[in-house]
Amino acid sequence: MRYFTAKYLLLLGLLMMCNLLMAQNKPVGYLASSARHVSPGNRTYYIDAVKGSDNNAGLSSTKPWKTFAGINRLILSSGDKVMILSPGAFHETMSIVAHGTKERPVTIKFAPGQYDFFPDGAFKTQLQISNTNDVPYGLKAIALMIDSSKFVNISGSSVLVNLRGKMIETYINHSSNIKLSGLSFDYHRPTVSEFKITELTENHADAVVNYDSEFSVKDSILNWIGEGWHYQPDSYWQQYDPTSRMLERLDIPQQNLKYVALNQHQLRIFFKQNPGFQKGMIYQNRDVTRDCAGFFIQKSNNIGLDHIRIYFMHGMGVVSQFSKNLRFTNVSVNARTGRTCAAWADILHFSGCSGKIEVAGSYLSAANDDAINVHGTFLKITEKLSPTQVKVRFMHDQTYGFDAFSVNDSIGLVHPASLLTYQNNKLLKVQKLNNREFLLNLSKPLPEDMQTGDVVENTTATPEVWIHHNTIEKIPTRGILVTTRRKVLIENNIIKRTHNSAIMINDDASSWYESGAVKDVTIKNNMFYECGGPVIGLLPENKVTSTIPVHSGIKIIGNKVTLKDPMFFNASSTSGIWVTGNKIITSGYIKDINKFISLKDCSDIKIYNNQVIKSKDAATGK
Repeated sequence: MRYFTAKYLLLLGLLMMCNLLMAQNKPVGYLASSARHVSPGNRTYYIDAVKGSDNNAGLSSTKPWKTFAGINRLILSSGDKVMILSPGAFHETMSIVAHGTKERPVTIKFAPGQYDFFPDGAFKTQLQISNTNDVPYGLKAIALMIDSSKFVNISGSSVLVNLRGKMIETYINHSSNIKLSGLSFDYHRPTVSEFKITELTENHADAVVNYDSEFSVKDSILNWIGEGWHYQPDSYWQQYDPTSRMLERLDIPQQNLKYVALNQHQLRIFFKQNPGFQKGMIYQNRDVTRDCAGFFIQKSNNIGLDHIRIYFMHGMGVVSQFSKNLRFTNVSVNARTGRTCAAWADILHFSGCSGKIEVAGSYLSAANDDAINVHGTFLKITEKLSPTQVKVRFMHDQTYGFDAFSVNDSIGLVHPASLLTYQNNKLLKVQKLNNREFLLNLSKPLPEDMQTGDVVENTTATPEVWIHHNTIEKIPTRGILVTTRRKVLIENNIIKRTHNSAIMINDDASSWYESGAVKDVTIKNNMFYECGGPVIGLLPENKVTSTIPVHSGIKIIGNKVTLKDPMFFNASSTSGIWVTGNKIITSGYIKDINKFISLKDCSDIKIYNNQVIKSKDAATGK
């Protein structure tokens, strides 16, 4: 009995240690800084997956390490370099803890080639990620990790980081002044599967399955097979037209379909009634469980991605959460030749960030959701405990668990029906009760009209945004979503054929709880081509109207718009709207721009000096 008690206590102790590590966002098996050796600095370490040995000292190119294990036991110091001399297969995370300086950063350089990362021996941890928390307590494997670090540059030329199972491609945690450049990322087996309809009859369709989409058929049921995962498709699909380059969501119920495998790469799909298949179209399918992210940047500052190429990422894209000053330049998100999907959901997703976000010179395409989404998160007030203390709660099942507040943050109290802020306050103390609830101590008393059910916005965690010189296309939803009270400038972008709006400014406290009101937005010198309508929308989800607007300070200047949908601009509960110098190209004969604009409960509106041109005249220059 004593033996089993001791064994039980040992297991309990290990479990508590794992839980503690997870609570600190440290992976199970992660070597904390206190357990690492400090490098003396200005030293070069070598890794060679082909010729190296972990018994070597790793201090010369002739005696390199074989794996990342040696680096993972170090705290790299200023001036240190890590040279990865050859590509290979890695069953462990490259886990960097480094303390460089601005003058002498830590540099990590990959030699050209393909680096296969396998999740079996990788660091794994629980992570609470905004908008993607269907599996909050599942362990997420990580390929590249930079933790508690500063001034680190990671680079390579003709380098492919190839994931061999579901993994976060790069995780940057509690770090500052980190730059990734020149790397490419892909999945050996993407988690979105594809086939093309080549023949269509009244009772069946023939499909050629993408070479990378392994499958099996049993009892007439299709089963997609990946590395460490498999699933049967449900009704959520996407349809891509390779001729028009249009991508849209499609409901294809599976109950009445029967699949037959003709060979390794061909299917025949039997039906009594065609569920929507069209010859020549490509169909994408995914397991809709949100269990991961492509990149995850958390509580970090001054992070740069430059000349990064992403062929595929699983989960909610590049998620930046409560991070500050982010610069993404020359990022290409584009499916590898032969495939049509590069992103399982959003491409660039920013939640609760601050400082300045810049997205520039990038190509963002082939997603399953929005190209760019910038937002905060409303939490609902569930209880007033004293005149200066409230309990608040995350409300959406996919957005919770992360630290939504810090001491000294400014907050706004908002009526959810009107979406109007009725008090600005400051946090003196924050206590996290569990993954969904916080106790907030405020610097000044709550107003008398505060009610449980009102919501709180962290107004400190709102960024300035500059999105410029990008191309966005092959998007099934919206091009750019943005809700932040600080300055927003969207200029010189090309946005093509988004299925819904090219730019949408929302604000809601009842569905996704994505906050908040915008105060200064300029949209100028962009080209919008055949996007869904309205091309630009300012549509807060307020339930009641007020003389006070939700949004304000909107300038739409000098854009060129080729209309597909008859609606160019739709706004509600907005004041201070300028629409000037825009050129609208339409197939019809309407010349009045006001026919393409819808305004509800808006004020201080200036619409002047715009052109409406028939598409035939635009082509001839008339």
